[in-house]
Amino acid sequence: MTADSVPPPIPAPPILGGEERQARGKFHCAACGAETTWNPSAKTLVCDYCGTAAPQDPKTLVRDETVREHDLAEALQRLPDSARGWSPESGSVRCQSCNAISVFEAREAAKRCDFCGSAALVPYQELQQSIRPESLLPLRIDETRIRESIRKWYSGRWFAPSNLGQKALTDTVHGVYLPYWTFDARAEADWTALSGYHYYTTETYTDANGRTQTRQVRHTRWVPSSGSVSHFFDDELVSASKGVKADLLRKIEPFPTAELVPYHDGFLAGWTVERYQIDLVGAATAARQGMADQVRSMCAREVPGDTHMNLQVSIAWSAQTFKHILVPVWLLTYDYGRKSYQVVINGYTGTIAGERPYSFLKIFFAVLAVVVFMALVALYAEHQQLR
Repeated sequence: MTADSVPPPIPAPPILGGEERQARGKFHCAACGAETTWNPSAKTLVCDYCGTAAPQDPKTLVRDETVREHDLAEALQRLPDSARGWSPESGSVRCQSCNAISVFEAREAAKRCDFCGSAALVPYQELQQSIRPESLLPLRIDETRIRESIRKWYSGRWFAPSNLGQKALTDTVHGVYLPYWTFDARAEADWTALSGYHYYTTETYTDANGRTQTRQVRHTRWVPSSGSVSHFFDDELVSASKGVKADLLRKIEPFPTAELVPYHDGFLAGWTVERYQIDLVGAATAARQGMADQVRSMCAREVPGDTHMNLQVSIAWSAQTFKHILVPVWLLTYDYGRKSYQVVINGYTGTIAGERPYSFLKIFFAVLAVVVFMALVALYAEHQQLR
């Protein structure tokens, strides 16, 4: 972690109810007293009213410089209460349209969902306090660059409606922090299989005209084989977001977890935070399945021969740890016709993915042009033959 990636020195938030911390702290401008917001281009807190940047001491780091991993087995048995819960000064709302849960300061009033734009927001009361994030990726790409990226993305959409750029206005783009889980594990796998080795013999046969012909016939010799594979999985990502569509998130991954910094309220000042809705148990199950599939593929590649069958894999797991982290994305949600679409940009790397409508009129004329072109080619070829 470098000094220029750390928020300016700010007094630590008060300890509330044991180890609880605020989801989003409020930090005030030293010049005018207005609320400040984390500015990704300036890499510091900037006043929303007068534009004053908070003084920053490059030698000052956040109190805790360690990005912690937690033992998964212990956490699944019982997670300490000290690792749970935002502070009582934070509130949550659930969107009745997309089901996203947003964490915000109790003094703020959320009017529309940051994820789908719906006004159907209701207060959300947790049945069990959620696990706090302990590390995050700071938002690094500013809004100006994001707007330009979206405009370029629009212009590159083939067969998009001509007025898409006007309908999907970029002034609705906003930054949010999404919940993720990361998992580490060491896998020791033993495998057995039948390895198939191809060989060929010459076969004589009589063709339809009564002539004797020969051909090569492939056979497979099956031989038992076995082996082992060892692999360490580092920071396998599992999204816990409901506000952003999973297929879009997969397209803008990975989020570079090597750049994670310890949690600090200053990074989140002025930004929306989504609470996870895939809990640790569900995320761990999904991660284990994904890692097991990868191990099975690794074992399949180790089987000798030309082909194989009856692959059996036995996996022993160890060194299983997890983290709950926040990652930044820029999100644009827009309506076109009767459908709602999302465009998502990785707030750290700039990778963009999105949904878009299609112009069936443009597709029709494109297909018609191809048909006409092929017909002209056929007519020209026929004319050349008749000459």
